[in-house]
Amino acid sequence: MRSLFLFFCLFSFFAKSQYIQNISLLDVWKSDTLLTNSSNVRYSSCWGFERSNKEYAIFGSTEGAHFFELSSDNKLNFIDFIPGRYISSQAITREYKTYRQYAYAVGDEGLSSLQIIDLSYLPDSVHLVNDLQNNLFGKTHNLFIDTTNALLYLCSVKPIVNGVDQSLIPLRVFSLADPVNPLLLWSGPSDIDEVHDIFVRENLAILNCGHEGLRIYDFSQANQPQLLSTLEVYPDQGYNHQGWLSPDNSTYVFADENAGLRIKKCSLNEDYSLIIENLFESSNKSFPKTPHNIQITNDFAFVAYYNDGLRIFDLRTAVPTEIAAFDTYYDIPGETFSMWGAWGIYALYSSERIIVSDRKNGLFLFDFDRTRFLKSPPSSGFTLSPNPCYQAESVFVNIPSSINSFSFQLFDANGKLLEEIEVENSSSYYFNLPYKSGVYFIHLQYTNYLNEAEYFVEKMVLI
Repeated sequence: MRSLFLFFCLFSFFAKSQYIQNISLLDVWKSDTLLTNSSNVRYSSCWGFERSNKEYAIFGSTEGAHFFELSSDNKLNFIDFIPGRYISSQAITREYKTYRQYAYAVGDEGLSSLQIIDLSYLPDSVHLVNDLQNNLFGKTHNLFIDTTNALLYLCSVKPIVNGVDQSLIPLRVFSLADPVNPLLLWSGPSDIDEVHDIFVRENLAILNCGHEGLRIYDFSQANQPQLLSTLEVYPDQGYNHQGWLSPDNSTYVFADENAGLRIKKCSLNEDYSLIIENLFESSNKSFPKTPHNIQITNDFAFVAYYNDGLRIFDLRTAVPTEIAAFDTYYDIPGETFSMWGAWGIYALYSSERIIVSDRKNGLFLFDFDRTRFLKSPPSSGFTLSPNPCYQAESVFVNIPSSINSFSFQLFDANGKLLEEIEVENSSSYYFNLPYKSGVYFIHLQYTNYLNEAEYFVEKMVLI
């Protein structure tokens, strides 16, 4: 029955001409019996973790947390379910993180709470061990755990006391010295409205502050954090939603949750300032699209891109290049709302498998062959020198050393083709320019490390 179910899922996606590039769909899980709202939304976030050499997934729905094992034969094997404190068709925002033998679950609607779930009985079952709703806990939009320092960060918290919402607190930080009973250390900052999301590594916290941009804090003294830098104005700015820091701490990638705004690739400097280097986006521009959640390695960015599903970008190219995609959501013709589809992503498993949660279509398990793209460095265009150059002077054309053949054409300013040259078994070529002074254009083409054609045009001035 499961194989038949997966067949129909796959058939459905292919029949609707979903966009697929360099990704293999391994399995899908969904349930049509879960509560759904008028927009047919049942699912929210996902998170992955590993225990005893097994990989697991947590998947949020309107009713609670679903736990799966990622099997050796690439199936999502359902294990157990923990109902949320608030169960409703309107419970459409749930988030999860793990620390040691526990999972921490939050929600942002209704009478939500912080739930702490014991994972030590896996792969057999999971068990709820605490459910906190009081003057410290209630609705929470997101959470993060600095596992090295045993600190729990809760974003945009509305405590609930006797069934009544209290004032929103942008961020609360708790000690997990006792993992089942978090101890409050700090609340703040007092000068901003919200912290929508956060990334933390070894006390360095990057805060996504909605319309107030980004902040970076040092939480080495968790009860007295130090503000290190801010980024309040930047290109393609909207609602600063979420981001991720590379393992080598050099690159931070974040997105604004607005249709048509591009993803930002930043460098993190020694003084903890962020400098935006590039902006990039999904290749699908049929209408303005919205990026949502991101995880990155030193080489790749994995993006849950709402309507455009899973998108993977190579961060090593000058402008990050989209190298893989699987569209988990079929756009209805004429519909331009850009926040259905892929919500959550986890791409950090040891096996390098990827899970993606789609708001309407369930939990997806993918395989993406990273080794194919790591075999050779990414291309970065070509060099042409000297430029300007003198008549009859030799001109040197050079492309990335990983490419061993290319072709180029020389055009004059009027678009007339003057020369067409094929170069084999070399990444460079010298040629002469026996032409009069003026402006010329070189059109170069080669097949890159992705086995895709790349084209470049360079203007050259002949003196």
